[in-house]
Amino acid sequence: MKKIRITMLVAVVALFMTGCKNNKQQDAFSVDCKTLIIKRADAVISESYPATIRGRQDVDIYPQVEGKIIKLCVEEGQRVRRGQVMFVIDQVGYRAGVLTAFAAERAAKSQIATAKLEYHSKLNLYNKKVVSLYNLLSAKNALETARASLLQARAQRINASNSLSYTVVKSPVDGVVGTLPYRIGALVSASISKPLTTVSDNSRMYVYFSMNETQLRSLMSSYGSLEATIKNVPSIGLMLNDGTMYNHKGYIEAISGVIDPKTGSASVRGVFDNKERMLFSGSVGNVVIGTRKRNAIIVPQTAVFAIQDKSFVYGLIHGKALITPVSVQDMKDG
Repeated sequence: MKKIRITMLVAVVALFMTGCKNNKQQDAFSVDCKTLIIKRADAVISESYPATIRGRQDVDIYPQVEGKIIKLCVEEGQRVRRGQVMFVIDQVGYRAGVLTAFAAERAAKSQIATAKLEYHSKLNLYNKKVVSLYNLLSAKNALETARASLLQARAQRINASNSLSYTVVKSPVDGVVGTLPYRIGALVSASISKPLTTVSDNSRMYVYFSMNETQLRSLMSSYGSLEATIKNVPSIGLMLNDGTMYNHKGYIEAISGVIDPKTGSASVRGVFDNKERMLFSGSVGNVVIGTRKRNAIIVPQTAVFAIQDKSFVYGLIHGKALITPVSVQDMKDG
């Protein structure tokens, strides 16, 4: 910046930008002011969007069988691995069901063996013209019925075994255990209103936010297409609900590309690493996206003032400071 002397009307002096000062040694119509030559340059403009934070995968854990919880193997907030046992439901009745199913299957096998003997006996007698075709076909049908009974018994045995396995509730994913509303002794079933717990895979967090059509088109205009925008948009930041910035940058992974007619906005999904487990599923924040503007005219915020709904700056024209209207993007970052 440099200092120059300019002459202006007294009425203009009252509105002049901060930085000017009266020089008592000069007359009342002259002041010394700092000036700035405005040049074009690239700029990054940041905008924030309200967002909700979700684990990459939040899985509600429901029991598939009815019974009392006899063993609780995890604690709230504990990190679990896929396949790790979390709950054990009373198994006595289901073990009995498996034994009953095995017994029914063995009985069906015995019925098949008997039906085979009967059929072959009738076949020999039929070949000797001792029994009629009706008797032979009846024996054959009895054999097919016995075979069908075996298939049914086998299916019941598989169902009984599955039901027994369902009494051991395991985590389907890696993640962190949520609240545990049901404790040892609680009677649970597949129809309970609340899940046994929720396992959140929060090694990476999804951050969901929305952009209206104008914002989306403005972002796309810098990159040419939706696919190019997702691929080339700069890394995004996350302001937490306490006003602090999250210490890891994220990126946009998906943009729906469909404008919801009810809200006039499109859904956007960002991804952030969460190795330190500083982000919690269900919390909120603000996504901060920087958009690069090339060859932009950058004006200090302190040099701009508003009168009603219009913005103005002082422009130096022929040694005089004149109010000049300008159109600026609504940014307040200095």
